[in-house]
Amino acid sequence: MTYDPASANPLAGNPLETRADMSRALLELFDPLLACFSKGNARVRLSGAAAHFDRAAADLEGFARPLWGLAPLGAGKGDFAHWHRFAEGLANGTDPAHPEYWGTVNGRDQRMVELAALGFALALVPEKIWEPLDARARGNVIAYLKHARQFDYADNNWKFFRIFVDIALDRLGADFDRSLTRQYLEELEGFYIGDGWYRDGNVRRIDHYIPFAMHFYGLIYSKLVDDDYAKRYRERAILFARDFRQWFAADGATIPFGRSLTYRFACAGFWSALAFADLEALPWGEVKHLCLQHLRWWKDKPIADRDGVLSIGFGYPNLLMSESYNSAGSPYWALKAFLPLAIAEDHPFWTAEEKAPEPAPDVVPQRHPGMVMMRTGGDVVALSSGQENLQMRFGTEKYAKFAYSSRYGFSVESDERGFALAAFDSMLAFSDDGLHYRVRETNEEAKLAGDVLYAKWSPFEDVGVETWLVPRAPWHIRLHRISSGRPLRIAEGGFAIDRRDLELDRLSASDGAAYAIGEADFSGILDLGSSVRRTGLTQKAQPNTNLIVAKTLVPQLRGQIPAGETILVTAVLALNDPAAVSSAWTKPPKAPDIAALEALMREKGVTVSAIEAPGQMP
Repeated sequence: MTYDPASANPLAGNPLETRADMSRALLELFDPLLACFSKGNARVRLSGAAAHFDRAAADLEGFARPLWGLAPLGAGKGDFAHWHRFAEGLANGTDPAHPEYWGTVNGRDQRMVELAALGFALALVPEKIWEPLDARARGNVIAYLKHARQFDYADNNWKFFRIFVDIALDRLGADFDRSLTRQYLEELEGFYIGDGWYRDGNVRRIDHYIPFAMHFYGLIYSKLVDDDYAKRYRERAILFARDFRQWFAADGATIPFGRSLTYRFACAGFWSALAFADLEALPWGEVKHLCLQHLRWWKDKPIADRDGVLSIGFGYPNLLMSESYNSAGSPYWALKAFLPLAIAEDHPFWTAEEKAPEPAPDVVPQRHPGMVMMRTGGDVVALSSGQENLQMRFGTEKYAKFAYSSRYGFSVESDERGFALAAFDSMLAFSDDGLHYRVRETNEEAKLAGDVLYAKWSPFEDVGVETWLVPRAPWHIRLHRISSGRPLRIAEGGFAIDRRDLELDRLSASDGAAYAIGEADFSGILDLGSSVRRTGLTQKAQPNTNLIVAKTLVPQLRGQIPAGETILVTAVLALNDPAAVSSAWTKPPKAPDIAALEALMREKGVTVSAIEAPGQMP
């Protein structure tokens, strides 16, 4: 029998329908880590790959992150045989005289991140990891936490990390400066935009950190503390749930967008936190379904190494898409999804019958992230105005494409000198030498009018582009008006679909059109009457560039533009139906009128919140 990498996935074969199923999933995710605990149990080292921070911090990450799931399990009276490891590890990791000491925090430090998990666990299950400690060990733990909190935390969701340490210190009866807690609670308020949406700091982007960090921590806070901040967090989560459910397809997939996607099913963490906080933001049957259906989506993906340790990657092991701060322990933030294990079996989250949310309209605009959510077949596509992340690897691919899909994900590029080889899915690329290329990295303007998006951007100093995105479900249209100081080569891509072995897929490329038909999918791109001629190409993308599948095909249109003005009009279609080639593909939408689109933006255009970050205006 040939080895199937998906069989190593600890979720494989688990129906994930009940509290017992979820408990089993958590323990089976944790068990592969046991062999990697150090002798003194303070460190968990999972591979030889590195993050930008030191090895001791990475080992602490491996130790601490499982507690996001294990602490709720313990609080819900679930069986777990290894609490002694965490008690001993906590004692040794905070003991400066022990060889497994985690190291002293002396400034902004990854340890601050992981101490939030420890603070959460100390607050939730002190009987498991605090009460077994002797007086000296307890003194070391308190001293370590108090020392770390005097330093400045990053100006984003990290502020919650100190607040979680403070909740633990409060529960443990320690003496500490509570004004610092209040200060960070107040500073976090500055990230709130409205309608349930936050920014993750003073940045021009809105991504999964809003549900799996800002709301996740706020909802936990609202369960552990009773104050005005807690009330606000609950009110905002109710508003946010209405929008965030639109990011999920019927099969449980969510739209991969932005950074830190190696946290995988942390994307269910928002639904899990609603259960933990006992907040019925949507009917309990819907919250339960959104949470468990997302977990089930991961069951058949090859997301673990042979021994069952979660890999860095998304749909499969893939260091290429990772962030500089992803160590081998990083993926265990996925265990944030297991918060419902803290609540009793008779809680309505567990007793309610799962119910899929009511079908959404085909097209739903969302001003704050600058997206138009579009349902096509079993897929959810987010047409995107484009956001900005110039600090991180592949920030452009993760934030600035024209579209992101729950079924087709998105691709990162593997070679910045590979214009001819690049995927360019949902991107428009420009090259002046046929080797190097530029794509949209940020916007000068981004607006939404009704369900139409507009962005103004510049790939080169002497090139300006205006892009309108128009939903025509199941298609979408991209209209680009380009002003260039010189002739350039261009390439524009549709959606990436799974590529089979043995050349079994059907590829088509002609003037102004290209498509690919795979085992289960159709993807096509069509010119709707541009001012220049473009030739179709079905690109066999470089392996391991797409987030969801390791080998893909991307239909593209390629050509050249002259100096001066060029109009490109493109229609894009992807469906999980190979027969679409003889149905939807034969009925393309009509090209929109630029003057009408301009008038729409003038009359009804509102600026996308994501690009309005205070102090970050262009």
